[in-house]
Amino acid sequence: MAGENFQQLYRNLPLELGIDKDTCGVFRYQVECTGNAVNKGGTTKPRSLFLGMGVFCMEKNKVGDKMAKKNKQFVEKITAMEEDFAQWYTDVVKQADLVDYGPVRGSMIIRPYGYAIWENIRDILDAKIKETGHENMYFPLFIPESMLQKEKDHIEGFAPEVAWVTHGGDEELQERLVVRPTSEVLFAEHYGKIIHSYRDLPKLYNQWSNVVRWEKTTRPFLRSLEFLWQEGHTCHATDEDAAEETRQMLDVYASLFEDYMAIPVLKGRKTAKEKFAGAKYTLTIESLMHDGKALQAGTSHHLGTGFAEAFDIRFSDEAGELQPVHQTSWGFTTRSIGAMIMVHGDNRGLVIPPKIASKQVMIVPVAQHKEGVLDKAYQLKTRLSDIARVDIDASDKSPGWKFNEYEMKGIPIRLEIGPKDIEQGHAVLVRRDTGEKIFAAMEDLETKILELLEDIQINLFEKAKNHREDKTSIAKTMTEFKNSLENNPGFIKAMWCGEQTCEEKIKEETSATSRCIPFEQEKVSDTCVYCSKPAQQQVYWAKAY
Repeated sequence: MAGENFQQLYRNLPLELGIDKDTCGVFRYQVECTGNAVNKGGTTKPRSLFLGMGVFCMEKNKVGDKMAKKNKQFVEKITAMEEDFAQWYTDVVKQADLVDYGPVRGSMIIRPYGYAIWENIRDILDAKIKETGHENMYFPLFIPESMLQKEKDHIEGFAPEVAWVTHGGDEELQERLVVRPTSEVLFAEHYGKIIHSYRDLPKLYNQWSNVVRWEKTTRPFLRSLEFLWQEGHTCHATDEDAAEETRQMLDVYASLFEDYMAIPVLKGRKTAKEKFAGAKYTLTIESLMHDGKALQAGTSHHLGTGFAEAFDIRFSDEAGELQPVHQTSWGFTTRSIGAMIMVHGDNRGLVIPPKIASKQVMIVPVAQHKEGVLDKAYQLKTRLSDIARVDIDASDKSPGWKFNEYEMKGIPIRLEIGPKDIEQGHAVLVRRDTGEKIFAAMEDLETKILELLEDIQINLFEKAKNHREDKTSIAKTMTEFKNSLENNPGFIKAMWCGEQTCEEKIKEETSATSRCIPFEQEKVSDTCVYCSKPAQQQVYWAKAY
């Protein structure tokens, strides 16, 4: 071969094999920078050529080993959940760029990737809230101490978690201010001013805000000093209307968790001990994490007339008589992201359900230096953005690094496109939930991606549901109760006499708490699991976050 063609071939060879610029230089030096490699007549000196090839091959192997080592280290940054679930969780939220720690102990910075997930959840829920006739508004962050004390049960429930403001600048305030832990009293004060007649009802308001609760034990998303949430507060003319509202909003939360976050939930009522401070009763949805602990996913409270009496929220009914309003409140927080992580995540990082993923498809060009590869990748991004949330990583990082990065971040589908794929008229689709690779024809990509997104969503829900069923036990005695907690931690179905003493004793002896009295009752025995007296209700119990 001619010397010029020979040199051109070996300039391109490293790139053909996917080797980086620095390693390419090692072999190019052998070919281009030594006068011995190519003769004037176009023939090669075998010894020089083999030397060049040998150096190149050794360097290629070094790079392969180095990349494999980097990929292994990338995964090793996550502690195996079987080894230490709490550390696994912390590793995932950090390595996946969801959060960073704030300057105050127990506070967190929600990074763009984490906030984008919250935005998707928020937007879905906000649409559902508006569909049910509610309006958004906003209240101040600070609450005067005297206002908070108007509802005795309420303040007693929140007192240990309250953050107080005592100074404004250098001056001590005449009255302490509470940094909003929740806004029942603010809404009640406002409602007392604007509600006068039955014609003013119902009042259906919602607020998106932050709240502060001085938690002693904190963990990103699950418990932090400050978190984001929505809180709905409504007023109704009758107890029945308030009860209907309370159940309706619980069902909204359940739909968000099951239909969008792919997390199955139990719906039920809290015991008197576990209900919201100041509420008549509390409804809850409960989810089960991978480690067998429960997480309260959302609550809806029937407040009765307690706040109405304390804040004098009355209306003139159709007969002209003054009546107290019946109120509800309900809330949903960034804690939901923690639930998603602990239900769907694995030892490689996040697994995000497609419906709430900020990026549903990540395009990774392979051998992107090759002519036409990046152009094709960007064409696919434009084309597929009509059906999904699509992004592309055209950085100079290696494909292996990118594969690990987007597995870590839980993006539902990875689309790989390289020269051979273009030549053969297909793209490679990789599912995050199963790791399965699918070769999809270019003309069928839209159909295939939509099918995969739907299938991933269903698979994640079914997998979580099966896990919950496997982790649900029945206990008729405390011996069975304790054995279940020890050998198969999860939900325990057991009967209860209704006495708070038994509930407290169970917690004292096992650390398990009552999670809910399910709407759909199953009589698993005739007697209370603790005291053996006649049972009143079936209750789900579990250790919980």
